[in-house]
Amino acid sequence: MTKEEIIEAFRFRHAAKEFDPDKKISKEDFEFILEAGRLSPSSFGFEPWKFLVVQNMELRHQFLPFSWGAQKQLPTASHFVLLLSRTKAGMAFSSGHIQNMLREVKKFPEEMIPNYEKTYHKFLASDFNILDNERAVFEWSSRQTYIALGNMMTAAAMIGIDSCPIEGFDKQMAEDLLRSEGLLAGDEFGLSCMLAFGYRAREPRPKTRRPMEQVVEWVNEKRKGR
Repeated sequence: MTKEEIIEAFRFRHAAKEFDPDKKISKEDFEFILEAGRLSPSSFGFEPWKFLVVQNMELRHQFLPFSWGAQKQLPTASHFVLLLSRTKAGMAFSSGHIQNMLREVKKFPEEMIPNYEKTYHKFLASDFNILDNERAVFEWSSRQTYIALGNMMTAAAMIGIDSCPIEGFDKQMAEDLLRSEGLLAGDEFGLSCMLAFGYRAREPRPKTRRPMEQVVEWVNEKRKGR
């Protein structure tokens, strides 16, 4: 794939507000999109996410009363994903998830783990100063989840599939519904974002972005007075 083809995929991508309900993404193509999310980078490599693919239309309709930003996407999307992020309980060094990541996924030698724990604790406690704030840890975890979200949307655009990230929902009510359905248990996850995939129902208006000179500042030499 050339650089121009990659940029063209970014130009193609837009937040699709409504999808063609008769066009469905193939199993192979959607697995490709999910793989792009799975392979995404995360802080410390701790992968604080879970992708809940909601294909049950009855359940999707239950989200409508409190998901104002997904009124057209929920009923029409080929695939609808809820991105879950780990909470403070799930990101604590002593949590089952972190210990599993270190020992079973990363396969760190036991002698490495105490120093890794010290570095991770320092990062949360003083470098970012979020250890004592439940919501701050969740939001930090969500920032990692958004990397996967962006990669999935870009991967989709590269093969001509539309998407739409959605934050327009009542988080507490959405999580309560997931708990009532047995899809969210305990306190290790919270709902970070919704993400719809499908094929556009109509062509969007041209993409608008600020010019490069308003977005990028280069710092090449020592600044005056420094």
